[in-house]
Amino acid sequence: MSIEILPADNPFNQKLIDNVQPKDWVNPTPNGKYNLVVIGGGSAGLVAASGASSLGAKVAIIEKGLLGGDCLNYGCVPSKGLIRAAKAAAGVADAGRFGINVPEGVTIDFNTAMGHVRKVRSDIAPHDSAQRYTDMGVDVYFGAAEFIGPNKVQVEGQTLEFSKAMIATGSHPAHIPIPGLAETGYLNNESVFNLTEQPKTLAVIGAGPIGSELSQAFQRLGTQVILIDMADHILPREDADAAEIIQEQLIKEGIQLVLGARTQNVSAKNGRKLIEYEQNGKNASIEVDEILLAVGRRPNVKGLGLENAGVEYTKRGVSVNEQLQTTNPNIFAAGDVAVKYQFTHVAGHSGAIVVQNALFPFPKRKFSDLIIPWVTYTQPEVAHVGMYATEAAEEHIEIDTYSAKMKAVDRAVTDGETDGFIKVHTAKGSGKILGATIVGAHAGELINEITIAMKHKLSLGALASVIHPYPTEAEIINKVAIEYNKTRLTPRIKGIMNWWMKRGR
Repeated sequence: MSIEILPADNPFNQKLIDNVQPKDWVNPTPNGKYNLVVIGGGSAGLVAASGASSLGAKVAIIEKGLLGGDCLNYGCVPSKGLIRAAKAAAGVADAGRFGINVPEGVTIDFNTAMGHVRKVRSDIAPHDSAQRYTDMGVDVYFGAAEFIGPNKVQVEGQTLEFSKAMIATGSHPAHIPIPGLAETGYLNNESVFNLTEQPKTLAVIGAGPIGSELSQAFQRLGTQVILIDMADHILPREDADAAEIIQEQLIKEGIQLVLGARTQNVSAKNGRKLIEYEQNGKNASIEVDEILLAVGRRPNVKGLGLENAGVEYTKRGVSVNEQLQTTNPNIFAAGDVAVKYQFTHVAGHSGAIVVQNALFPFPKRKFSDLIIPWVTYTQPEVAHVGMYATEAAEEHIEIDTYSAKMKAVDRAVTDGETDGFIKVHTAKGSGKILGATIVGAHAGELINEITIAMKHKLSLGALASVIHPYPTEAEIINKVAIEYNKTRLTPRIKGIMNWWMKRGR
């Protein structure tokens, strides 16, 4: 099943396709039962296939589209390439405050920026290529997979028999039934990177992580962006203080926010797109060149013949237990199709869990044991791990919260990146870390230290003894740890210390 990446004649796109869906590829011929058949060649599937093969298993992977999945082809890689180009544009626009005088007339070449996106994607493609996995000893099949029994799957007319199988078919962009939207046409996170002409105006429907990231990127590259959402603020699932900082930054950069709004109708008008919406009880409309729909993702469960294999599923995905095992004990599922955290790194780790649980009798690994961080790649970034304060309240868990501001960190001051903070939530009266949120220029890097501490059950106070190089933004972690340690100086301890100091005079 050939999938086209536009523009088709772009040499970087051609290189991408040559790696992840070679036109002259010939599927192998099955020869005996496989230890593991993986359906889906995204992050979860590739991790599982390579891991199982390295352990000596006989492995097949089946992909109906492009190896690398959403991350390489439509998600993490191209979006971060676009964000990097936009960051360069923002750096030029902001250079004056550092004494760098940029001459008037500096322009942004949108096609060159998109060329960077396509080059980055093609440069990374060999990591996920069909040839690379064949060289690992994995049998790579292209085509649509369908279960024809509890231990058999069919692809392109061939039947593969397996001892264990893993479903890793990922997800696709969600669509909401706005009248006229489909007829008028819109972009999603898959098609937006096919653009060859820059829209002068772009309406982004959905102010979650993807919508917020791409809104900022396109605005910085010179498109006027209108960001629309039903919620009364952007990033509605994020820490409210973190969302407020990003919202203020987007407004500062010129993005028009239309919040608390319900989109009612979309239609074509004079070669443009007319969006009609209701906000605060009043009807209003805007005209734009393009619409980007960014309202989440839905699992890919259709057409797999799951009923034939005794695998239960719902619209939320394949049903699995803690070991990521489906209702067929020999079939597992991982990644977006089965777990609620739809991130590349989570997909990869869930694939590794399946390798352990499917191929070995013990020890069994549980998905719930994972400590999962994630990042929204706006500027500044928002990173989070563990529990939010709102979640703790809902679960009646008492917490203490310790915080520090980026403006108190010398490196943030020198770099002019003082918007942000760290919040760490601990179990009431202890240093046990339950969750943390960081907002800052490099929040995605900083959250790893907190994640390691949680994984290895280090208290917040223990991080105060970690020496952080000066000056780095990571010092903010040291600062918040010291704040926790100060709370341990109870009146009794302070009294003892005062007595000791006086005694030593």
